[in-house]
Amino acid sequence: MTITNDTRSTDLFADALTRADIVASELRATAAERDRANADPTAEIALLREHDLLQVGEPVEYGGSGLDYAQSQQITRHIARGDTSIAHLIGYHYAQQRIPHLFGTPDQAGALSRRNAEEKLFWGGVQNPRGADGLVLTRVDGEYRLNGRRTFASGASVADRLSVTAAYGDALVFLTLPTDRAGFAPQGDWDNIGQRLTDSGGVVFEDAVVHASEILGDPDSPPTFTPYETLVTPHWQLAFVNFYIGTAEGALDEALDWTRLNASAWETSGLDRAGDDPYILELVGALRAEITGAALLADRAGDALQAALDFGDTLSAEQRADTAIAIAEAKYVTTKVSLEAASRLFEIQGARATTSAYGFDRHWRNLRTHTVHDPVAYKAREIGDWVLNTRAPQFTLYS
Repeated sequence: MTITNDTRSTDLFADALTRADIVASELRATAAERDRANADPTAEIALLREHDLLQVGEPVEYGGSGLDYAQSQQITRHIARGDTSIAHLIGYHYAQQRIPHLFGTPDQAGALSRRNAEEKLFWGGVQNPRGADGLVLTRVDGEYRLNGRRTFASGASVADRLSVTAAYGDALVFLTLPTDRAGFAPQGDWDNIGQRLTDSGGVVFEDAVVHASEILGDPDSPPTFTPYETLVTPHWQLAFVNFYIGTAEGALDEALDWTRLNASAWETSGLDRAGDDPYILELVGALRAEITGAALLADRAGDALQAALDFGDTLSAEQRADTAIAIAEAKYVTTKVSLEAASRLFEIQGARATTSAYGFDRHWRNLRTHTVHDPVAYKAREIGDWVLNTRAPQFTLYS
């Protein structure tokens, strides 16, 4: 029997999903305890590396799984069923790994892909465009130096490599830097109500050396942002979509498990089991239907982005807009559905489920923290403007 490339690809994807489920199960077992500890996610990154999940998007011949970007973000969704913070980190990681393929030279992209696969590198990001003074790259006497601060980063202190955006004159450039570079200092000041294990605090660069080879593309000819290059933002947005809905899926499953074992029927229901209560059954059914519908929109968004990536440099502005809108639709719906699910699960479980030892509130806290990353109302506005006026979303690092 001859094994075709399609069959091999399907098997590699299925194997990766299985490994992700194993990791998610292990993470779920300790999620509440680790959330309270609020420690750096060093052990969690090691777990992802141990199960060969950091290099799934790199070519098979380099040691990866050869998954496309949409498939890699399915891994993010599966991890989110166990721990939203770690799904955040791996979702961003997959996006950072693709940036050299958008902005770098073929040699840069190929070399980084090979290193990612062979060394199982974990990528953090310093790319949030809001906050503090920003980052500025300058050239003095033939050397490049990076200075400034960002209020938010992701995985910066536990990463092997950083994907960084910086101002260079009037342009925006993308950099790839090692985390042991002199002049780089994570601030360790992340102490928010949710996403507590994402290592998302501020960072400072002070006269950090940047080599020309670490500037993606030609530093003397910064990116002009073709429609294809502007797919950089949909990469991140698709990660958000997947860890939102993955969190809702995992939270509902966790709530149902707890209800089967621990919930009591309400005293005036006339029932022996909470699982027979018609109001609980209605809520479970409604949430499951909404989550399933949102997950299908997430799949559609992944297919749209992957199709756009497959066009490459021939991607048109209209195709880019269609792609951004498909992801915006998924972002809007997954935000609403996941927040509602995480909030209403206690109505299924009952008052005892609010005991702090269970940590079920972490699902809502995680979602609430990240879903204000960029206001979802602006996604709805972009959708409306495209549908009604055929005005494409303006490219920013948020859309």
